[in-house]
Amino acid sequence: MAEMGSWMLLATALAGVNLLLLGVLTAIWLRNYRTFRSGMVAGLVAFGAVMFVENAVAVYFFFSMQSLYAMDPGVEQVVALLRGLQALALTFLTYVTVK
Repeated sequence: MAEMGSWMLLATALAGVNLLLLGVLTAIWLRNYRTFRSGMVAGLVAFGAVMFVENAVAVYFFFSMQSLYAMDPGVEQVVALLRGLQALALTFLTYVTVK
C-alpha cells in the first residue's frame, strides 16, 4: 500500500471532522424529532445520516483506493477542497443548530 499524500491526508482528516460534526448534528436532530415528531426534523435526521454514511465511505475509499487518487495530484487537491468546503458548511450548520 502506497503512502498517503499530504492532500489525501488532509481530505481524510476533513472527512473525519465532517463525521464528528454530522454526529453532533444528527444526535441533536434525533432528540428534537423524538420531542416534536416533525416531518422537517425527520428530514434533517435523514440528511445527517446520509451525509454521515457518505463521509464514512469516503474515508474507507481514501485508504483502500489511494492509487486511484494518486494518478493525478490535481484530483487530490480538488477532493481536499471539497471536503474542506463541506466541513465549513457543516461548521456553520452545527453552530446555528447548537445555538
